[in-house]
Amino acid sequence: MGPIARGLSLAAFLLGVFGLLAAPALAAGPRVALLPTSGIVDQVMAGYLRDGVAAAGERGAAAVIVQLDTPGGSLESTNQIVGTFLEAPLPVIVWVSPSGGRAASAGTFMTLAGHIALMAPGTNIGAASPVGGQGEDIAGTMGEKVLNDAVAKITAIARERGRNVEWAVATVREARSSDADEAVALGAVDGKAATIAEVLAFAQGRTVSVRGAPVTLDLAGATVETLEMNPFQSFLHLLSDPNIAFILFTLGFYGLLFELQNPNFVTGIGGALALILAFIGFGSLPLNVGGLILIGLAIVLFVLEFTVASHGLLTIGGIVCFALGASALYGAPGTPAAPSVEVALPVVIAVTAMTGGFMAFVVFVVVRSRREAARLGPAGAAAILPVDSVGEVRADLHPVGSVYAAGEEWSAASADGHPVRRGTPVRVLRQEGLTLIVEPLRPEPADAGRSPPETRVGGTALTPPS
Repeated sequence: MGPIARGLSLAAFLLGVFGLLAAPALAAGPRVALLPTSGIVDQVMAGYLRDGVAAAGERGAAAVIVQLDTPGGSLESTNQIVGTFLEAPLPVIVWVSPSGGRAASAGTFMTLAGHIALMAPGTNIGAASPVGGQGEDIAGTMGEKVLNDAVAKITAIARERGRNVEWAVATVREARSSDADEAVALGAVDGKAATIAEVLAFAQGRTVSVRGAPVTLDLAGATVETLEMNPFQSFLHLLSDPNIAFILFTLGFYGLLFELQNPNFVTGIGGALALILAFIGFGSLPLNVGGLILIGLAIVLFVLEFTVASHGLLTIGGIVCFALGASALYGAPGTPAAPSVEVALPVVIAVTAMTGGFMAFVVFVVVRSRREAARLGPAGAAAILPVDSVGEVRADLHPVGSVYAAGEEWSAASADGHPVRRGTPVRVLRQEGLTLIVEPLRPEPADAGRSPPETRVGGTALTPPS
């Protein structure tokens, strides 16, 4: 074989190897990043979408699909997300999904900001009117300011993406909402898609403007890569769920209630932590102060049940206040982006029933203890603390004061009438009603039982006479 033949054979071999190495990459085709996005719009979601879009651009993805299902959320977070979509380095496809999902309030702004907007059958979009915290219209100059700002913002987004400006404005001025079919017919969104495959097929070959430059989407045979929230983001985002926030708040006051009755630090710290997490979630939700006050009143009534002989009336009142407060814990949205949420009825019923059962048990125990004490009277009380129990004086006995014994503080009196100072160990001689009769606990002499010391004189031991 001549030099030329050997050179051609080597070239063919190298081309074959290169072809084998390049074949998987060529077969893979374009990549598309899928960002599942659901729940309340908050800072966690804004950061997740910002990082996800940036990561997709760095990995060379052909497009990003944001699968959206939200009732709304923070206006500040909404503005950040809209900015992320408008300035994205690659096409952003917002897909309202799954069926039964929605893009309400903040979701309307987010959907309109996508380069391509699609909706699954059975979804809806809209209802972005600014109202007060109790659902009332915002009157006066403040109302005009909020309304005009929201109208200007959604108008700019709709014009930038070539969508129906009149419909977009109506979602703010008139709280208009449309299902998928109507939204497509009015030009609010670009089309419908029930699956990811339909989303890719719809976007194939479309030309969109990315940072002012036209980009034609080529998604044939695209590989979809899902970018989920990391565990820390998922946990923080979970706190903004209205049901989770309510349950955490309930567990928090349970913990503090147990801590008041049986101090142990564990339930107190756990309850405080649950309350802190609950209020983190409340920060992203339209919290109704009236509902929070009703739940607080319920807690006060439950605490009083331990000390006041109401025979369960305080518990009944507390349960009513708790149920009403849970139902009214979240108010109507106060901004165009805020969510319209509430605690799910099954959650309200379940938690209220658990609270009622716990308090019924408490009432049963308290009433039984009081009846037993009343039946036994002073004679029954005399058997509470055993004779010869040891305690310590807490308040000087002159001759009456108090003694700490058996984990409790008791009224006490000196047996011989002589004063006994604070901090003196005492022994219980007897009990008269709820008053302990005590005497100082005298320690044994230090030299008791010892032989007298010996004295040596010249090697002879001399023992002192006894």
